[in-house]
Amino acid sequence: MNLPDELEAEPSAAATIFGPTLDVARQFTANLAVHGEEYGLIGPLELPRLWSRHILNCAIVAPLMKPGRVGDVGSGAGLPGLVLAIARPEVDFVLIEPMERRVKWLNDQAAELSLSNVTVMRGRAEDVGFTGGLDQITARAVRAFAKLIPMCAPLVRPGGELVLMKGAGAGAEIEAAGKQIRRFALSDVEVHELGLGVLDDVTRVITATVK
Repeated sequence: MNLPDELEAEPSAAATIFGPTLDVARQFTANLAVHGEEYGLIGPLELPRLWSRHILNCAIVAPLMKPGRVGDVGSGAGLPGLVLAIARPEVDFVLIEPMERRVKWLNDQAAELSLSNVTVMRGRAEDVGFTGGLDQITARAVRAFAKLIPMCAPLVRPGGELVLMKGAGAGAEIEAAGKQIRRFALSDVEVHELGLGVLDDVTRVITATVK
């Protein structure tokens, strides 16, 4: 496979974050670099920061994943769902994506990378259902926290958890979501900054428990 010249060199942190699954992460990153623009998953300007801004930005969340069944809403390119499935092969991931072309990408990558812990569902979060609910649910760059709560909370079992990747305004998003937090009886709503001293830019995650 001929990789684009613009592709960012693999940061040294990748080996620490992925450990024994680094080779799988390398293959996925290469596949995304070569085919991502064709599938409409990433733009050409993302290649010089594909590892740092996208792959490692997602993978640093892996320690927050718990054994069980984790949903990824609006999985798109597989960020974070496929990346987390690579980093945590003992956790089962359900990737929820409405667009047919992206669903094909996700299924093809799960097969090529032998990710037996991945299931892909085509549809919107509001339209899918789970027997017994998910143990956790995640999303990256989908919608504001206030809008994600009614999409995600109904899919999670009582006592399950939202683990939502957000930007620098995560704290303000929590403040703006007060009504939805009360409506869906969320507790322990917190912002976590991950990757300090490991990544150039920290990853911010909002976690909340669903009662």
